[in-house]
Amino acid sequence: MDLFRKKSITDLVGQSDTDKSSLKKNLGIFDLTMLGIGATIGTGIFVLPGVVAAEHAGPALIISFILSGLACIFAALCYCEFASMVPASGSAYTYSYATFGELIAWILGWDLILEYGLASSTVASGWSGYAQGLLAGFGIHLPTAISSAYNPAKGTLIDLPAILITLVITFILTRGVKESARINSIMVILKILIILLFIVIGVQYVKPANWSPFMPFGFSGVATGAATVFAAYIGFDAVATAAEEARNPQRTMPVGIIASVAVCILLYIVVSLILTGIVPYEQLNVKNPVSFAIEFIHQNWVAGFISLGAIIGITTVLFVMLYGQTRLFYSMSRDGLLPKVFSRVNPRTKTPATGTWVTGILAAFFGGILPLDRLVELVNIGTFTAFIVVSAGVIVLRKTRPDLKRSFRVPLVPLLPLLAIVSCGYLVLQLPSITWIGFAVWLVLGLFVYFLYGVKHSSLSKK
Repeated sequence: MDLFRKKSITDLVGQSDTDKSSLKKNLGIFDLTMLGIGATIGTGIFVLPGVVAAEHAGPALIISFILSGLACIFAALCYCEFASMVPASGSAYTYSYATFGELIAWILGWDLILEYGLASSTVASGWSGYAQGLLAGFGIHLPTAISSAYNPAKGTLIDLPAILITLVITFILTRGVKESARINSIMVILKILIILLFIVIGVQYVKPANWSPFMPFGFSGVATGAATVFAAYIGFDAVATAAEEARNPQRTMPVGIIASVAVCILLYIVVSLILTGIVPYEQLNVKNPVSFAIEFIHQNWVAGFISLGAIIGITTVLFVMLYGQTRLFYSMSRDGLLPKVFSRVNPRTKTPATGTWVTGILAAFFGGILPLDRLVELVNIGTFTAFIVVSAGVIVLRKTRPDLKRSFRVPLVPLLPLLAIVSCGYLVLQLPSITWIGFAVWLVLGLFVYFLYGVKHSSLSKK
């Protein structure tokens, strides 16, 4: 049994063209960029900055975003090289299959299932909180029993809004990738306009005195903050899962990834700088720091727009996370490592409709029933692992397959991939021990699934 058997790069490149049930190529540069921004700009602006500033970084929150942003840029360049060389669904899972073999690919794919699955469920819960807050402003309150995840002490049984929004987005995703991308793009544009409104209003009330002391928790606090906000940058990984549905992916994928990363880093830096300049960092430990800052400067007329922007922003994150999860399942299923139901493509919409519904129902269940607030760090550790493996893969393939055509080449190899590995490795070490324990348990469970099912049904095994 060869657990490190690899898929041929040539097979991967031609697989989507020869498979009659393959996904439809409908996405251009604008669509891919909007997917990246849609998945990235959400909780990273509307939720995370307040807690990170108050508990870890203080006004040096901007340094946390820059550190994690640099690690993200290094990894994004590595993703661009792979995306231009292997335009197939599956993102880091597919790249590692061609570089390190099936076992490593399975581990990484299983790791990404955790990343996307928990991200989808927790984002759905966050959407529910913002939506209920907006409804409360109009005097509308849901019954306690259906307002939050199961908690007998509080009398809550199920988070109905989280379930409903997940199912609605699942339905949209089954209609076709072009239609889904169009809806996502509209929401992303609205979200960016609302963020720009906050910047224009907020910059007038910045008090430089609020930036002192700049680093109240020391550099260790800044590093912990960087590891925490890193989840805000996982969007471009979801862009990579769209490679098989992109037009001319060798050109459009690198541009889409780099453009989305650049826009998001710029917005994160500007918003965090204004946020800590408006409100003393000690007071930012709230779930809605952006709207809180607007209320702090008595510009209440903007607060409603901010709440709307938060709901739209979180909706697009959920949208792309569910999309990425379904395309990951599609790729792993096509390779035989998961049941074929996940790679069954609807002949009319050219989407993996059945797999999408299975994914959406599972995400709705976990988002509506289970309290997932303590599992959010697992999303980060999954992202770090994917970035490290992809960056290492660039170095390996430059040595083993220098002949492969690369429409985009990472400059300064092996320096930049090594910087990605070192920076991501440093940040992942800042995560708490309970996160590592949970991650280890998940990986052990994944190995059981692989040896009980994947080994026997693998397409390479059958060959």
